Amino acid sequence: MTEIRRRKTRALQLGMLQIGNGAPISIQSMLSVKTSKVDDAKKQIRRLISAGCDIIRFSVMDADDATAIKYFSKEFKVPFVADIHYDYKLAIAAIEQGIDGLRINPGNIGSRQGVENLVAVARERKIPIRIGVNSGSLPKDLLAKYGHGAQAMVEAALSHVKILEDLGYYEIKISVKASHIPLMLQSYRELSRHCDYPLHLGVTEAGTLLSGSIKSAMGLGILLNEGIGDTLRVSLSDDPVQEVYVARQILIGLGLRKGLQIVSCPTCGRTRINLISLAQQVEIALQEFKDKELTVAVMGCAVNGPGEAKEADFGIAGGNKEGLIFAHGEIIQKVPEDKLLECLVKLVRNSL
Repeated sequence: MTEIRRRKTRALQLGMLQIGNGAPISIQSMLSVKTSKVDDAKKQIRRLISAGCDIIRFSVMDADDATAIKYFSKEFKVPFVADIHYDYKLAIAAIEQGIDGLRINPGNIGSRQGVENLVAVARERKIPIRIGVNSGSLPKDLLAKYGHGAQAMVEAALSHVKILEDLGYYEIKISVKASHIPLMLQSYRELSRHCDYPLHLGVTEAGTLLSGSIKSAMGLGILLNEGIGDTLRVSLSDDPVQEVYVARQILIGLGLRKGLQIVSCPTCGRTRINLISLAQQVEIALQEFKDKELTVAVMGCAVNGPGEAKEADFGIAGGNKEGLIFAHGEIIQKVPEDKLLECLVKLVRNSL
């Protein structure tokens, strides 16, 4: 596999996690429950961590949300990012409660004095600040000057960056998200030519699980393949855990992260086993190996079996109500259909 040559960026430290400067691309998601509902938030945090989420972001809309941060930072080791708009005092409160990073826009977080106060507190702990620009909320003057395009997106981001740079603060990462893929691609490409800050990728408001996953895979996959991007979020109108699963598969598919890959054929008239259900069961049963560099094939017949899937570590080739279990292209045994899952999982566990 050809290795992707990644763009050189500065290094940031977000809690115990390094971002940029060649560090592994991190996956972020966001709580869909109110932050101050601590028990509900903790349940979702646990599920996100179990799914493989590296960074968890949540909204801080009031003092109760800010206060809740201390309960999370004490219990969990994953880095937390507070998403705050308009009130720099909430950002300061989040830092005091133990937040690892902030997502703000210095241009709308308050007065110049307020930004200076925030930066003074952030500087003490080197808190990374993500400047997040979305295509749907661009300043009117930039829209009048450039229209709804990449130049407006990039200038908006860099104008916010300059506020922090003028204060001598450089713990910065940037995002320029859009729901329209060509605009998103052009904006990130243009931004990457103007600065070396780490970039957080995303197709904003991508949609529901199926359509949003496709849009995100297209937008994120293209940029990642060009070496652009240090962190990412797949934004779905769904359970946040699904965002993590999709993001992992994008990174694994590009060879940017090790993990379980399920190779399965689309079925045809030759198929004599319930392949679709079997493939789904295999994926669920092998989740304990989600962080292993492991390829498992579930094939419908001998035509697409050990031969076509010979690069898989382990696999199944279906027959007439039975199937072959194989490893590295070599047939291990023939078993009835109702034993295929059990025998495959046993083989994988005993071999790893």
